[in-house]
Amino acid sequence: MKYSNKVAAIQSSPIREMMVRAAQINDVISFAVGEPDFLSAPNIIEAAKRSLDAGETKYAPGAGMTKLREVYVRYLEATIGVSYDIENCLVTTGGMGALFLGLTSLLNPGDEVIFSSPYWTNYGQQIVLCGGTPVCIDVSEANEFVMSADDLRRAITPKSKVILLNSPSNPTGSVMNRDLLREIAEIAKKQDLFVISDEVYRHILFDGQDYTSIASFPGMKKRTLIVDSCSKTHAMTGFRVGFATGPADLIDEMTKITEDVWSCVNSSAQYAAIEAFTNGAEYREMMVKEYERRRNYIYERINTMDKISCIKPMGAFYLFANIKDTGLSAKEFCDRLLDEQHVAVVPGDNFGSNASGYIRISYATSMEKISEGMDRIETFIRRQ
Repeated sequence: MKYSNKVAAIQSSPIREMMVRAAQINDVISFAVGEPDFLSAPNIIEAAKRSLDAGETKYAPGAGMTKLREVYVRYLEATIGVSYDIENCLVTTGGMGALFLGLTSLLNPGDEVIFSSPYWTNYGQQIVLCGGTPVCIDVSEANEFVMSADDLRRAITPKSKVILLNSPSNPTGSVMNRDLLREIAEIAKKQDLFVISDEVYRHILFDGQDYTSIASFPGMKKRTLIVDSCSKTHAMTGFRVGFATGPADLIDEMTKITEDVWSCVNSSAQYAAIEAFTNGAEYREMMVKEYERRRNYIYERINTMDKISCIKPMGAFYLFANIKDTGLSAKEFCDRLLDEQHVAVVPGDNFGSNASGYIRISYATSMEKISEGMDRIETFIRRQ
């Protein structure tokens, strides 16, 4: 049997592969997975339980529960300063569901999607699955892994359709500032390009930064799809609740597809999400403070070691470390670190061809494990 060429072009997740390898070794300290080590807040869990006890086990509307959409658009207006109606909002199976439906609805074969590299691996994969062509803008450590407006202008061709933004970024932790986003907005309007803004890490910002969404600039609400999720900011990865917010006609098209993909999002998970956006700010802020404490510690530790360095990430919970001076490829570094010191990190070249001299370290784990993991990494490097 010959299977789909489209699916054959997709690679299995290197992060998952590292997870499988690490699971086979005792006493592993894993910095591989971008998943909060915190449990979901007790009130969120209780909300899900209450819904089950009340018999809320039936299908939900394809677009999501009205109450959740009402709560979410109010939250979004308070957070990014853009007003939406519930017709502009679709509840999805995590942020990945929002991204997939958005790309499926926007792209025709050969349409180009522009995004910066290093990038979250799923971006390239989903664009291909949806019939589009990925166009990467290589960004560098020297520029804090952020593309410039001139970089974007040079990447635009007659086939360009979508600009895909991710700020704060996975895997680098970089953040686009307000002035850059304003420039990108002007380019998008001038070139008639649509923007998908992946904002799943919008609350995980450090050093007192405020978040800016590109949808908040004049003329951008009608040409921006915001991708969001409960997974990172509310430690709800297993609930699989995400959101797509944008022009009502695009949301209509995406909602139409849900019937052919997942029908609806789990009902009890939606009740949990209502609680998260209603009474979840204090718990969320506690987690962000802890991530910042971990960021500060791991940044200092890495930069006191020989042959490895990093810039300070300004958001998310990833650090992108430069290991070029070790003389090892990223894959060899990661394989040997796991085998010899039982520490799991992810090779940078999994996030783009221009990132082969880097590793991604997720600090979404306890300070105790971070401290021990840094000791092991230092021991490994000293032996090179």
